[in-house]
Amino acid sequence: MGIPKRLTEKQMKFAQLLVHSEGEKTPTECAVEAGYDKGSASVRASELRNPKIYPLVVKYAGDLREEVHKKYAIDFDRHISKLARIRDKALDSKAWSAAVNAEVARGKAAGLYIEQKIIRTGKLEDMTQQELESKMQQIIDDHSVILQGIPVKQIKKEMKKKRLKRPLSKLPKQLPHQ
Repeated sequence: MGIPKRLTEKQMKFAQLLVHSEGEKTPTECAVEAGYDKGSASVRASELRNPKIYPLVVKYAGDLREEVHKKYAIDFDRHISKLARIRDKALDSKAWSAAVNAEVARGKAAGLYIEQKIIRTGKLEDMTQQELESKMQQIIDDHSVILQGIPVKQIKKEMKKKRLKRPLSKLPKQLPHQ
């Protein structure tokens, strides 16, 4: 039989639908819309995407994908100029917030802004004795109302006695006065 040298109208329409509605339509739906019979559309869609059976259709679909990719590809110059146009239209419309956001986005793309987030998680095991005592003092100071006015020195004394064998939640409600 041999490989045909040209694409049919149905084959071209199938490839165009396949590329331009990727993610929106299944290959079977594209085959039906291109004019193939509903009963055999699934088989036809599979065959049309097989390079051994229909190499011209596969090549045409690949060329279309490449064309679409080039058209919508993001490169630095295009991105910056598009943001500038958005900013200018926003300024013309007196949409100040949108204009500022577009300008900030341009600055980020150009590397003028650096977002930095530092997330620290501290474990008690990683703290020094001095850091632990400082943290305990801060907790005591921050929650002195809850501790019912017990003097800090007395709490420290009691904590040293217990050698931190019990967590703070296990301390008695009222410490003995000495």
